[in-house]
Amino acid sequence: MRVDPSRLRYLLAVARAGGVLAAADELRVTPSAVSQQLSRLARETGHTLLIRTPEGSVLTPEGLALAEAAQEIERTLSAVQSRLEHGEAELTGPVRIGGFQSFLSVIVAPMLPEWRTALPEVDFRIIESYQDNLMRALRSGELDIAVFELDTDEESSPMPRGMVEQPLLDDPWKLVIPAGTLYSDLSDLVRQNLPLLGELPVAAGTRAAARLRTVLGSDQMTVHAYYTIQTALALIAAGEGMAVMPELALRWVTHAGVETLDVPGLGTRRVVLRSLPKNDRAERVLGVVGGMLRDAISRRALAETPNVSGTHSPGASVHEHRSPVGQSDGRMPESHSKS
Repeated sequence: MRVDPSRLRYLLAVARAGGVLAAADELRVTPSAVSQQLSRLARETGHTLLIRTPEGSVLTPEGLALAEAAQEIERTLSAVQSRLEHGEAELTGPVRIGGFQSFLSVIVAPMLPEWRTALPEVDFRIIESYQDNLMRALRSGELDIAVFELDTDEESSPMPRGMVEQPLLDDPWKLVIPAGTLYSDLSDLVRQNLPLLGELPVAAGTRAAARLRTVLGSDQMTVHAYYTIQTALALIAAGEGMAVMPELALRWVTHAGVETLDVPGLGTRRVVLRSLPKNDRAERVLGVVGGMLRDAISRRALAETPNVSGTHSPGASVHEHRSPVGQSDGRMPESHSKS
């Protein structure tokens, strides 16, 4: 079996994003380009790697095994790169990681026991806060690194001299609607005039909601205002409206009263890592923890496929309607003192 390694990133993107359309958004290519690469990869391996169901695309056991191998290759390359850039010096002492709710709860918190075992001399401290507060904490030295969200069309704001930004994740936007909503295409949503839920504070999801209005060709009214994903899901389940949410924020959240739509054109949320390294240790923190975060993202993405309205299992698909048409998560109030 001879496999072109360059094709593996397409399969890995499908495994992480939950489908061909979302993977195409993440890779910034057309869905047909993703399908083409997957078809060639299937011919090279001699196995069916992906099957399509009414609910979406599902990796076969062979596809999942190959995606896990692709993830292992990515993880190895990341570890080698970190060693080449930062050497083998052991990391010790406090490492303060800032970020927003969905990333910290889904990616960081579950990995802390493993990280503490792997780096017993490191005291990991997690700080959840708003983006403006995180930037101030980076500048003042209260944080070592912080994770930020940006919309796919949003340019990074000017950063202080010496600040470094690294991409971590392209997170597809999903449209969440009340379960049982009569739906065959997007025109049904326009006819039913479902309002959009308001998001506080205004964040990356605001731009995605604006793109949704463009796709719908209708100026949906905005009702209510929410801080947390749980509040938004409860309002949607009660039939009060719909909302654009990042896929990461919906992972491992079970709510029987909602469904998700994969709407082409919604784009993605860019999740980036920032640091203001001023010495060799800060450079090591960025290299080591950055690699651990990327590894955690890959492992969590392949461990389970998200499912908002039911259970989830390896290789399962998101419960969603696929449209033929071609913020984000809530956060806790300001909190710099948590550790």
